[in-house]
Amino acid sequence: MIEKNKHSNLLEQDQYKYSLQDVAKPNLYRDIYSYDEVPKTTFNHRKVPLDMPEEIWITDTTFRDGQQSRAPYTAKQIVDIYKLLARLGGPKGIIRQSEFFVYTKKDRQALEECMALGYKFPEITTWIRAKKEDFALVHDIGIKETGILVSCSDYHIFKKLNMTRKQAFDHYLGVVKDAFAAGISPRCHLEDLTRADFYGFVVPFVNELIELSKQAGVSVRIRMCDTMGYGVPFTGAALPRSVPGIVYGLHHYSDVTSDMLEWHGHNDFYMGVANAVSAWLYGASGVNCSLLGIGERTGNVPLEAMVMQYASMQGTLDGMDTTAITEIAEYFKKELKYDIPPMTPFVGDAFNLTRAGIHADGMMKDAEIYNIFDTEKILGRPAAVSISNTSGLAGIAYWLNMRYGLKGEQALTKQDWLVQEMKARVDALYTDGRTTVMGDDELETLVNELKGDARCTVNWFDL
Repeated sequence: MIEKNKHSNLLEQDQYKYSLQDVAKPNLYRDIYSYDEVPKTTFNHRKVPLDMPEEIWITDTTFRDGQQSRAPYTAKQIVDIYKLLARLGGPKGIIRQSEFFVYTKKDRQALEECMALGYKFPEITTWIRAKKEDFALVHDIGIKETGILVSCSDYHIFKKLNMTRKQAFDHYLGVVKDAFAAGISPRCHLEDLTRADFYGFVVPFVNELIELSKQAGVSVRIRMCDTMGYGVPFTGAALPRSVPGIVYGLHHYSDVTSDMLEWHGHNDFYMGVANAVSAWLYGASGVNCSLLGIGERTGNVPLEAMVMQYASMQGTLDGMDTTAITEIAEYFKKELKYDIPPMTPFVGDAFNLTRAGIHADGMMKDAEIYNIFDTEKILGRPAAVSISNTSGLAGIAYWLNMRYGLKGEQALTKQDWLVQEMKARVDALYTDGRTTVMGDDELETLVNELKGDARCTVNWFDL
């Protein structure tokens, strides 16, 4: 059969309609996932076209997947973080949705308080069990869309659910019908997609979802869940691990539009961000993330990372307030007592901090030499240096200028007495056996000792 593809505007042959393959034994892809070896990345050299949607966006799972891997948030904390998410996402709603639990009194209180704020974005959605009473619950609250778990690999169907593919297929479709009957748009979470039989189960199942959606006149969305972080973004990689192949296959064989597709990845193999960007590039409008990447095992795709990737791919922040990222990090550290690893991009204490004297020397000349972008403008965090025995005169001069706002003619150089005296004092500490970096409070104490000396040229009264 030849039809005109509405997306590519080309006549295309569609000679095969994939149907469910109800196998007697599970296909566990043992040649790829042998379990006692590192999973193998295989290639079939099939290249699919880049197909970036006209609109791309981010969705948030901080209060759902993120909350499953840490102590539960209080209702107040959820509301506080939701406000920061709204500010970060900006008026265009680049952070399009945020996902909530609804099971406990605290969950419902937080959800209702967030709804009462009246924000258009992020839209509040939920994640529920596949039960009729849960659909009624979210409908009564006023939620329009909810996530439903539809595990799609044989690992889950045979081993966890103890079903056949046909039994799981029929069970899932029955649950989706219940959602439609309750007036709820289902967001179907294709769990463990990167170990699933794509053409033997996934495509036939999604085809049935689309048909049911048309019959009911209610929208459905597809969340592509890389539950174990097995996905790879490489051109020519083979299914089931190929992110480009998954997105292309759902577009081409299931008639799923970009706005219906959302990628949900994990970071077990350090591929989370790369896979999420790949999903955008090959045709998914949405990528699902959590703040600071907090989530199951190694975590989800960090939301703040995809904010930066959005700006990089689109050439604009589209109204997002990226200074909120720094406030979010501070909130997690101070309010939630969450330890952010210092080297974490954009939010860690050391992400724009240099320790090497030669780097500090370059930054004194122009911060752009060793800073990834204007972090003071974009994140409200100027580039910084730490002081140790490797910082040199340049590092100490840079620290003094940044700490005390010394600019222009006031700015200190490597030749100033205060800089040289501080370096001598610091070097003496390390000669005596010190091994740790100097703290800001220690350095301030040293400055207070030296600033009254007649040889110190800084006019502290002007500061």
